[in-house]
Amino acid sequence: MLSVLALTTVVLTGIVSQTAAIVVYTSWERHALVGTDVRLSCSFFSWHWTSPDVTFSWNYRADGARDSIAIFHYTGGVPYVDNKGPFKDRLEFVGNPARRDGSILIRNLDFIDNGTFTCDAKNPPDIVGRPSSVRLLVFEKVPVQAGVITGAIIGVVLGLLILIVAIYYLMRFLVARRVFSLSMSKHGRKGKGKEGSPQKQKRRVPLVTF
Repeated sequence: MLSVLALTTVVLTGIVSQTAAIVVYTSWERHALVGTDVRLSCSFFSWHWTSPDVTFSWNYRADGARDSIAIFHYTGGVPYVDNKGPFKDRLEFVGNPARRDGSILIRNLDFIDNGTFTCDAKNPPDIVGRPSSVRLLVFEKVPVQAGVITGAIIGVVLGLLILIVAIYYLMRFLVARRVFSLSMSKHGRKGKGKEGSPQKQKRRVPLVTF
């Protein structure tokens, strides 16, 4: 009996710990051009309804730096933006906490903005989880690698479309050819039957003479 109770306790503890977990999502990497704006998305999955006490926080670590700094925090329904750091007057909260969205917008990008942005979210009572990070790369113009990948994707899609169209018209041609062959074969058999059938001879009635 005690062993059954212990096993039940372990199972319930596992379920409770699972339902108390929160999973935070961000992009893996973002590319942007100098002087443009970039949106860094952050959302989360939680087993509970969105709490009015939901919180979001963003930290930033510049490339080559050892430590990260806090640049944004949302709590109690109010966003707090760092007004002294590298993103002073350039960071804006564009998320919707009611929809589990804690996204931020960074304006007028510069090369010094290259770095890793980490988002953390809490949805009490779901507070156990790991933050998620996205790396920002700022370029003077579109990277060649990104352009090559985009061109390759477009080429593959166009190739598939051309192949599908070619197969479609080939199938139509083969079906039409088959129907035509069957039709000609059917008419040929009918004509042969009419020409080759022996004509019935008229029965001659003998003349009776007196």
